[in-house]
Amino acid sequence: MASLNLSPPATRYHGDQAVAPGMLDFAVNVRHAQPPEWLVRRLAARLPDLGRYPSAQDVRSAQDAVAERHGRRRDEVLPLAGAAEGFALLSNLRPARAAIVAPSFTEPADALSAAGVPVHHVVLEPPFVLDAVTVPDDADLVVVGNPTNPTSVLHTREQLLALRRPGRILVVDEAFADSIPGEPESLAADSLPDVLVLRSLTKTWALAGLRVGYALGSPELLARLTSQRAHWPVGTLQLAAIAACCGRQAVAEAAAGTMRLAELRAEMVAGLTSVGAEVVDGRAPFVLFRRADAVEIRKTLQDRGIAIRRCDTFVGLDGRYLRATVRREWPLLVAAIAEVCG
Repeated sequence: MASLNLSPPATRYHGDQAVAPGMLDFAVNVRHAQPPEWLVRRLAARLPDLGRYPSAQDVRSAQDAVAERHGRRRDEVLPLAGAAEGFALLSNLRPARAAIVAPSFTEPADALSAAGVPVHHVVLEPPFVLDAVTVPDDADLVVVGNPTNPTSVLHTREQLLALRRPGRILVVDEAFADSIPGEPESLAADSLPDVLVLRSLTKTWALAGLRVGYALGSPELLARLTSQRAHWPVGTLQLAAIAACCGRQAVAEAAAGTMRLAELRAEMVAGLTSVGAEVVDGRAPFVLFRRADAVEIRKTLQDRGIAIRRCDTFVGLDGRYLRATVRREWPLLVAAIAEVCG
C-alpha cells in the first residue's frame, strides 16, 4: 500500500463525458434509461406544487420514509440533492486533515480540497481491500466507499468500524449499497455519533436528472454538516422522490432487482474473463477490470458506439483499468472486446 498527498489531474472527469447520444452506455452507473412508471406518476402529480417552496411536511415525509427504511429516528435523516451534495457539505465539519481511501469516487477529495482542507489519499493496492489500511493518526475525517466506486469492492462492517478513532468522523459512501442483496455490510442502520452514511437513490431509480439522496447520522453531526447550507437545498420533486423510493413497496421492488443484478454481474464477469480481462473481485453494479491494451480497447469501442469508463482519472489507478456498468447487453461489450483483441 502506498500513500499520496497530491491529487492527480482530471479528477473532475465523470463517466457521462464518454457518452454521446445513441451510444451503448457502459460508462454511467445509472441502472435504467428512465424511472419506473409509478415513480414518474408520483413526481408528475407534484408538478402543480412547483409554484411554492418545499414545505416542512414535504421534508418530514421524506425523512420519515428514510427513517422507517433504516430503523432510524427522523432527526437522524438529512435529505440531500444527491449524495454528491453530502460531499460538498463535508467542509462544514471543519476537519483539520481529511483522509480519502482510494481508489474511490473523486468528488469528496475535490470538494474538500476546494474548501482548503488538506487531503491525504490512502491508496490501496490490488485487490483494493481494507485489510492492511493505514490511515494517518491525525486525520479527523476519513471517507471510504462501500461498495467502492470504481473498484466494486465491498468492505466488511468490521473493517469499516476499525477506522474509527476518538475525535474522528468516519464518512461511508453507500451510494451503491442498495444494489447488493441484503445490504450485508451497510452501516445505515447504526446510530453512531461519529459515523456519517451517505446514500444515493439516483442510480437505482434512474433519477440522474433530478439527483436525490440522503445522509444518516446523529442530530449533532447533521447540524454541523448543514451549518452553512443554503435555504431550500432540496426541491419539492426531490423530496417526493425520496419519500416514494424509500417506501415499503419501492424498497421491496429494489431488493428483488438486486438478485437479478447479481446474476447478470456473474455472467458479465465470466464473459470478460473469457476475453482475457483481469477482473477485480467485487459486488457492485459495475465491474473494474484490467488489460494492458485498455486504452486501445476504450478508443476502439468508442468509435464503434460503445462507451466504457476510463479509470486513469481515479487516484491509484492507471490507463490499464476500465470500468463497465452491469447491463443485460454485456454480451455485446464482450464480443466487441474479443473482436478488438482478436
